Amino acid sequence: MVKLIKTRVPMPELSVEERTKTFDEVPLGYSEEQAINEAKRCPQCKDSPCTKNCPVNVDVNGFINELAKGNFKEAFLKIKQDNPIPAIAGRICPQENQCEGACTMKKVGDAINIGKLESFLGDWAMEKGIREDFAIKEKDQKVAIIGSGPSGISCAVDLRKYGYKVTVFEALHKAGGVLQYGIPEFRLPKKVVDEELSYLKEIGVDIRLNNIVGQNVSFDELRDEYDAIYIGTGAGAPFFVGIEGEELNGVYSANEFLIRTNLMKAYKFPEYDTVL
Repeated sequence: MVKLIKTRVPMPELSVEERTKTFDEVPLGYSEEQAINEAKRCPQCKDSPCTKNCPVNVDVNGFINELAKGNFKEAFLKIKQDNPIPAIAGRICPQENQCEGACTMKKVGDAINIGKLESFLGDWAMEKGIREDFAIKEKDQKVAIIGSGPSGISCAVDLRKYGYKVTVFEALHKAGGVLQYGIPEFRLPKKVVDEELSYLKEIGVDIRLNNIVGQNVSFDELRDEYDAIYIGTGAGAPFFVGIEGEELNGVYSANEFLIRTNLMKAYKFPEYDTVL
């Protein structure tokens, strides 16, 4: 009988003292040995509740099984079949409510650290220059995607795999949507976002920045030029509760605050001494 290891392999992190002086990412990531040891904790449940509770049905058992054997490339490619941005998703997905929330190991101890294993593989693949390799049989049909956030990225990758010509329209000057502007640097480093997005251009996605649909190009123009349009503009409008003073200068919604600090590179303080 296989002995279950109840406790997670600890994730190395920046010390509290270091965190007070930097906006660097807090989790330092697993080493290869640590990732393998954490993957070996997985009991490989036959019914795979983790996969069933994943919104995109990543083969969690499959990639963890390969990782436990030290087959990093095979593990990475298993994730890429369903998730085009593992280094990002492993960092920001709410795993505790999804795959890890359904993990059988929670009944006896700690859930498998699925998110950190996913980001480990994404980081490993970026460092080694490993890409998902697939042949594209080009089609004549063209698809416009409005918005370059997680939804737009996923749509673009899947459409390219089927051979459709894809153009992504992004209103701001960098692609990524909420990944680029709405998440702090210590949670999701910009270099990770940029590296994952570079994959889109490699597979032939045309990304048009500073293009506001309805201003730089009309929706009717897109309908005339493209065979289909996918709208992935997100849900970025904040909800105000109507309390006194919320309209005053210097009062920001969480959305606006994050966008401002990211756009103005406040996370690079004191190099960028940003005044909001």
